[in-house]
Amino acid sequence: MAKEFASKGDMTEKKISFTEVGDNLYAFTAEGDPNTGVIIGDDSVMVVDAQATPVMAGKVIEKIRTVTDKPIKYVTLSHYHAVRVLGASAYGASEIIASNTCRAMIHERGQEDWDSEFERFPRLFQASKSIPGLTWPTLTFERRMTIHMGSRRVDLIHLGRAHTAGDIVAWVPDAGVMFTGDIVEYHSACYCGDGHFGDWGTTLDAIKAFNPHSVAPGRGDALVGDARVEEAIENTRDFVASTYRPVAQVAARGGSLKEAWDACRAECDPKFADYAIYEHCLPFNVARAYDEALGIDTPRIWTAERDREMWAALQG
Repeated sequence: MAKEFASKGDMTEKKISFTEVGDNLYAFTAEGDPNTGVIIGDDSVMVVDAQATPVMAGKVIEKIRTVTDKPIKYVTLSHYHAVRVLGASAYGASEIIASNTCRAMIHERGQEDWDSEFERFPRLFQASKSIPGLTWPTLTFERRMTIHMGSRRVDLIHLGRAHTAGDIVAWVPDAGVMFTGDIVEYHSACYCGDGHFGDWGTTLDAIKAFNPHSVAPGRGDALVGDARVEEAIENTRDFVASTYRPVAQVAARGGSLKEAWDACRAECDPKFADYAIYEHCLPFNVARAYDEALGIDTPRIWTAERDREMWAALQG
C-alpha cells in the first residue's frame, strides 16, 4: 500500500467540459474534479460552488463569458469545504450565499479544512497564493431562501444532512434542474469524511421528490434526462450504504479501524475501485463511518496532523 495519500500523486490535468443542463443553465465539470454550476437569469449570473482558488475560478469565468456577458452577482456555496469555496473572490459577486450551518462550520473548522485539503490534494489548489483568506458568506438562511433573477427563480434549500451538516441544493423550477453539490456524485467516489451516513439516504429521497430532469452533481458528468438522474442518485445511495454497512459491523463487535478498512475494501473495491478519487476518499470515509457507528454524531475536525495519524493507523 502506498505510504502517501493517493491524491498527493494525482497531478494529471483533467479535461474540462461545459455542459448545458437546461435553458441558460450549465455545469462546469472536469473528470471527477469539483464541479461548478452556472445559472443565468434575466439580469445576472449565479455560480454554485466557487472552485479552490481564484485562478481555478478563472477557468469557470472563461466558460461563462462564452455564453453571457451578464454580471456574476451571486456565488452560492453548497457547503464549506475548501475546494468549493476559496476561489469565490475571483467572481466579484456582491453576495455570497450559504446555509447558517455552513457559515458556522467555516468558523469552527474552515482553516483546519483548508490546511488539511491543501496537504492532501495539492493539484486542486493551483496558484494557492491567490487565495485572499477564508470565504465568508454575506447572506445565510436556515432552511430555504429564494433568489429572483428577473423572471427566473432559484430556490436554495437545506434538505438535510449528507456530505456535510450544512449542505444545500439550488433548484431552478422553470427548468426542472437541480445543482446538488456533493450530495450526489456520478462515477466519482463520495467523500464522506465529514458526512452523516444515517441521514444521507433520506436527503437523497428529498432530492428525488423534486423529480429533477437534469442534475449537476458535485463531481462527475452532468446528468441530463430522468434515467441518468435516477442512476446517479441510486448509485450514490449504494456507495454510501456499501461504505457504512461493513464498517458498522466491525465497530459493533469491537474491531479495529484497520479491520473496518479491510471490510470496507472487500465490499466496495469490486463496485467502485475505478471511480474518480476513490483511493483518496476511502480512508476518510472509513474513519468517519467508524466514528458514526460508535455514536459520534458530529464529525471530528480533520487537521493535517490527524490525517497523517489516521493514515498511519491503516498501514498495519
